[in-house]
Amino acid sequence: METIPTPTETELNIKLWRIHNLLEQSGLDALLLRQTSNFAWATCGASSYINRADLFSNSSLLIAPTSRHLLTDNIEASRLMDEEGLAQQGWEFQVSPWYDEKNKISELTKGMKLGADTSIPGALDLSAEIAWLRSQLTPEEGRRFRTLGMLCALGMRQAVEAIRPGMTEYEIAGVLSQAVESRGAQAIVNLIATDERIFSYRHPLPTSKKLQQYAMLVLCGRKWGLICSLTRLIHFGKLPDEVRQKGGLIAHIDAEMIAATRPNNTLGDVFHIAQSAYRSAGFPNEWQSHHQGGSAGYAPREITATPESTQPILPGQAFAWNPSITGVKSEDTILVGDRSNEIITEMADWPTIDVQINDQIMRRPAILEKE
Repeated sequence: METIPTPTETELNIKLWRIHNLLEQSGLDALLLRQTSNFAWATCGASSYINRADLFSNSSLLIAPTSRHLLTDNIEASRLMDEEGLAQQGWEFQVSPWYDEKNKISELTKGMKLGADTSIPGALDLSAEIAWLRSQLTPEEGRRFRTLGMLCALGMRQAVEAIRPGMTEYEIAGVLSQAVESRGAQAIVNLIATDERIFSYRHPLPTSKKLQQYAMLVLCGRKWGLICSLTRLIHFGKLPDEVRQKGGLIAHIDAEMIAATRPNNTLGDVFHIAQSAYRSAGFPNEWQSHHQGGSAGYAPREITATPESTQPILPGQAFAWNPSITGVKSEDTILVGDRSNEIITEMADWPTIDVQINDQIMRRPAILEKE
């Protein structure tokens, strides 16, 4: 049995302080968190979901300046107490029978001004503000993110080594899922395209099509609530010159974006640099065909960057950029350090393209060519 790493008192207190500060700024008395992502964030990595595709679970958190309640049913209570360690964190459990759930929220918030992470009657929707708080990772979250990035990179590498021409996209997706899930992470996004489908769709759900020569594997892996993203491209046989050229261009665009993801810049600044890089590459409009990524954390993208984004880039934050030109894509997850950025989904034995950005050399993944 595996449990989440024990959070430090500092991590939990930082998050509670941020929540209390948000309540004060918003003129509210309590905050209700129902989203599984926010449950994981506020509890330092606990899992409240049953159906991993659901945005909400049947467990929620109610946080006020002088109290912290965990509302759940008798099915989930013991697991949350024992395996997720939430009793030790000091949450006051409010447990209802699964067959007779009472409206504990109304009872506990009577006379209070309530905020929530979703739109519900009588509460102020603070979902955007909470996503911004989630994106500001603590050092403990950074360490968990590094572990997750390593697990996803190892799983991706194992999957790439296993696929062969003739396999269907369904089979490739299964190989990738097995490689990631067997390491304790969840493949919550598992997109596979082969051959001409890579040139047709930015979000290719796997199909029964069989691989001939060219494959794209896209993964968003989750553990402890955190989510990292990466994409890799594989070609069997000689890589066509057009695809090789595009692969070099997209590596350069990605490197420009990663280099610009530094404190004192904003998400919009990075986006403008990406637009300029697309123009220099000879593909000025390709950015319009797909979003370019943004900050990461407890969602694949906590904030998706646009030209108008004003959010500042802060040390410790995670980002996943995913520039693409029709037929190629580049994507990894990075942590913003005080002095440099760290690519946490990097694969040491993967072929790379060296890109010089000012006085630094950035290595971005090339298309892997296999016999």
